Amino acid sequence: MKIGEKIKRLRTQNSLTQEELADRCELTKGFISQLERDLTSPSIATLVDILEGLGTNLKDFFNEIEDEKIVFSKDDAFETENEELKYTLKWIIPNAQKNVMEPILIELEPEGRSKEDSPHEGEEFGYVVSGNIFIHIGSEKHKVKKGESFYYKANANHYISNAGKTKATIVWVSTPPSF
Repeated sequence: MKIGEKIKRLRTQNSLTQEELADRCELTKGFISQLERDLTSPSIATLVDILEGLGTNLKDFFNEIEDEKIVFSKDDAFETENEELKYTLKWIIPNAQKNVMEPILIELEPEGRSKEDSPHEGEEFGYVVSGNIFIHIGSEKHKVKKGESFYYKANANHYISNAGKTKATIVWVSTPPSF
């Protein structure tokens, strides 16, 4: 970690000049300048004073947050196919099982269906991009057409099946991840 770069970023985010930060910490502008260029290192006590002047603390300052990826392409997706049940499943967000939600894209061939999922904590949402499906929740069966969506608590066995004669495509989101 380049401490100087991070201090400079925090200083500019707080709309402070080097001189203003130096005054807050009873340091010189020259010291702040050298620090931001990583030409000198502060003592722990001095760093604590600087961070207080920037409205943060040691713990938050050194808690590195990874840049998270926001946009994903087709190349990021992982795909699996089940010929017996006649579906293709695409994890459109890589490693989504580590997240709170797990979105997938599922394509069901005519007479295809997803695997039956047991009851679990959480909820599920889906949007039918093309085709018609049935959502099976316990002993209930609901038809969902292109352009419609579904949302339910996953407290009973559940799965989806293709209700039509053409392929059905569904964006399906489960929380917590279960696919």
